[in-house]
Amino acid sequence: MKVLDLRCANGHGFEGWFASDDDYMDQNGRGLIECPLCADRVISRLPSAPRLNLSGAREPAPPAGALASRAAPAPADLQAAWLAGVRELLARTEDVGLRFAEEARRIHYGEAEARGIRGQATPEQREALREEGIETVAIPLPRALEGPLQ
Repeated sequence: MKVLDLRCANGHGFEGWFASDDDYMDQNGRGLIECPLCADRVISRLPSAPRLNLSGAREPAPPAGALASRAAPAPADLQAAWLAGVRELLARTEDVGLRFAEEARRIHYGEAEARGIRGQATPEQREALREEGIETVAIPLPRALEGPLQ
């Protein structure tokens, strides 16, 4: 099993697991690999160091007094936090699909119970909701999260 460091054209880094280099090349050539954050299919392989699993080996401890707590978060940590937030949003809201604008209005005018909803709305529908005083937020969801959560 090969674990490869990959990056999409938008700069998101992620890992891919493949049976071989040829398997990676075949899947990438057919557009089967996509970024888990933005679903981009323009994927490139990053150079990576070999991984050695040595018994009892540990990562070196940071030097005493290091300013690790002040360092900017790593991109991978930011990506993980964003994905966790999206998963939380999905878990706490009801998917009303294409009925989003209609259901948002029903909630706003007291015709339906107040609850968190999500769904699809066109830019025109979002603008009409805004003009009625109904706030919405457009959040792009990675295709990987559109199915069952894992």
